[in-house]
Amino acid sequence: MKKEDLYMQRALRQAEHAESEDEVPVGAIIIYKGRIIAKSHNQVEKLNDPTAHAEMIAITQAANYLGSKWLKGCSLYVTVEPCSMCAGALILARIGQVIFGAADPKTGAFGSKFDINKLKLNHKIRIKQGVLEKDCAVILQNFFKKKRKTDKNKNCF
Repeated sequence: MKKEDLYMQRALRQAEHAESEDEVPVGAIIIYKGRIIAKSHNQVEKLNDPTAHAEMIAITQAANYLGSKWLKGCSLYVTVEPCSMCAGALILARIGQVIFGAADPKTGAFGSKFDINKLKLNHKIRIKQGVLEKDCAVILQNFFKKKRKTDKNKNCF
């Protein structure tokens, strides 16, 4: 198995953790010199914080680990394409590479909705998409199917 698949599996475990907490199942890890230095999952509901995305929490963890605001030489593995907020933070952190599984046609900021790398900013990020794409998409699809079913049943008298 390829190393990038193994890392994405670790991100998927974080997504499963989010799902078990009734959070949108997105997981992320950050790698530096072949070592996981941050791992996180969405905690928006738990923390009542719209910025508590897996990527944002991982950025904070990695910066603390490195003792630096720059994440040069780091790679983020995330189960779904980062949104514009997370993409902006990744640019500001100067992360080297983002590897994501499933595209996000509604909010994806690395090509699906728009591509932040096409803006004239002070940093560009190497992107690889589609790593374990099906697995990453299925966990999201199943989560939202369950949510819609639960929400539908709440409206029944």
